Amino acid sequence: MKRDIFDEEHDLFRAQVRRFVEREVEPAIPVWNARGTCDRAIWRRMGEEGFLGANAPVEYGGAGADFLYDAIVVEELAQARAHALMMSLHSGVCLPYLTTFGTDDQKRRYVPGAVSGELLLGIAMTEPGTGSDLAAIETTARRDGDHYVLNGSKMFISHGQIGDLFIVVAKTDPTAKPAHRGISLLLVEAGAPGFVRGRKLDKLGLRGQDTSEIFFEDCRVPVGNVLGGEEGRGFAMLMEKLQQERLVIAVGSLASSRRSLDDTRGYVLERRAFGQPIAHFQNTQFKLAELATEVEIGQAFVDKLLAAHVRGESIVTEVSMAKWWTTELQKRLTGQCLQLHGGYGFMMEYPIAADFADAAVQSIYAGSNEVMKVIIARRLGLEGST
Repeated sequence: MKRDIFDEEHDLFRAQVRRFVEREVEPAIPVWNARGTCDRAIWRRMGEEGFLGANAPVEYGGAGADFLYDAIVVEELAQARAHALMMSLHSGVCLPYLTTFGTDDQKRRYVPGAVSGELLLGIAMTEPGTGSDLAAIETTARRDGDHYVLNGSKMFISHGQIGDLFIVVAKTDPTAKPAHRGISLLLVEAGAPGFVRGRKLDKLGLRGQDTSEIFFEDCRVPVGNVLGGEEGRGFAMLMEKLQQERLVIAVGSLASSRRSLDDTRGYVLERRAFGQPIAHFQNTQFKLAELATEVEIGQAFVDKLLAAHVRGESIVTEVSMAKWWTTELQKRLTGQCLQLHGGYGFMMEYPIAADFADAAVQSIYAGSNEVMKVIIARRLGLEGST
């Protein structure tokens, strides 16, 4: 089906992105996957081409375009399996915190570098003992003159080894009641005294993307680096921007699912068993017909949400639905596509094996799917007294 949320300018931009990905990204993917991280140079190239933060304000180096341009880049990278380039995190998740909430000084200092690819962004929420329950974080930031002294540890941090600037969730008032009112977001540069990069973690999937521990050991952060210039607003900022983060996950999940499905269709048309292509067996036909239908249904829903998001509508309930449904579809789809590959599906030389592993985390990060269902239930008025 033609996706009617995109106009001619969007289509031209997609063609530009696709040519770039084919020429400069796809040949490097095996190297990045083997090494566990990508090259910093590719981020600068993406910045030069205008692929980072296209919807950032013009006065800070962006194009002032709508979010659909960022969504196109997310889709094209996902289609190419270029998971090492977490543009969705850099441009779709982190940069909007700066452009929306940053003070004029913070925007001038950080947004141009993020758009050009010279400054790679990350966000540090999760802790070793705290996942989706952000109000329970233990990292603290104590005011000491013109600085905060930051102490704590963060876990599962994307760009942890190569990132330059991290949006760190910390408690500036550990005694606040309720606890979330004491949360602030601090902009922490990787070169700050007391900023310590931990291990690069060995993951099941997303092999080309570095995920790490980060530690703060009396890390000194200037007072001027509190995002928005005011303490205690961190939780509200997170709640506002999680809508886009979860939508980005849904966009990428569907694009990845479509690539897995397309590759599997090609495989079953070529692979023969019992004297005929396995595509001729009714089981194969039914499985792929069902999965293709679900991808199209998911795409129609996500496209509707993309259009609503660009219009500035609040769609927290709906993006929570999309996040859990599309990521569960991706996990189920890659499992069934792997099954149709037979024994070859278990071999890493076939991309479906990596697709299967890469899909596993989609239902966990950006808020687990169980949390998504809690959010939906609350908004349906189903929350009990417990």
